[in-house]
Amino acid sequence: MIMRMEKVWPIMNCLLCKSGDMIPATESYFAKVNDGYVIIENVPCYKCEQCGEVVYSAAVMEKIEDLLDHLEKIASKIFIVDYSEAA
Repeated sequence: MIMRMEKVWPIMNCLLCKSGDMIPATESYFAKVNDGYVIIENVPCYKCEQCGEVVYSAAVMEKIEDLLDHLEKIASKIFIVDYSEAA
């Protein structure tokens, strides 16, 4: 008999409160770019069940930086971008 193992997220302890588990989630990311603001919605992250601390992976941060570099070239005061549509 063959048993299938589903992928289990590695359990990480929160770096801030040290007691909560970090679970996969999505959050909004806020940034100030030049004289404007950018809100990127639905960004994948790990969020602490205890205190709500949010941590983004290196790959996600790299994509966010690419998005911000692109948006910096467009003149506007406020941008709202959906990560799942822009990634």
